[in-house]
Amino acid sequence: MDVIALIGRILFVFLFFGSAVGHLTQTAAMAGYAASKGVPSAKAATFGSGVLMAVGGLMLLLGVWADLGALLLVLFLLPTAFLMHNFWKETDAQAKQLEMIQFNKDIALAGGALMFFGLYAGPGSELGLTITGPLF
Repeated sequence: MDVIALIGRILFVFLFFGSAVGHLTQTAAMAGYAASKGVPSAKAATFGSGVLMAVGGLMLLLGVWADLGALLLVLFLLPTAFLMHNFWKETDAQAKQLEMIQFNKDIALAGGALMFFGLYAGPGSELGLTITGPLF
């Protein structure tokens, strides 16, 4: 079971690392989009969200307080879903559908991250192939 949990962690965080690199290396361009969505302090928010994804993803991947890493990802995903993918404000049908897909993806990933939190903070904290035990 330890190997399956490790493979699951690797597959889950893969998306966050690619996105974190974009947030950290193309901050200005991504901040422009965030500002157009009404995100306050868009440049700082873009950089901060990149850090959240990178740190949370790395913690979950390596099993260094994996429960905290999962919560950091939730802390990124939920606000992002509501601030950046507010499909209910779109009037164009195609844009509305694209934003709804992204919103649903973020909500589903937040659910997955919460499941990782529960797994590593609760009864699954005995899973091997981690560097530390849970923080919570």
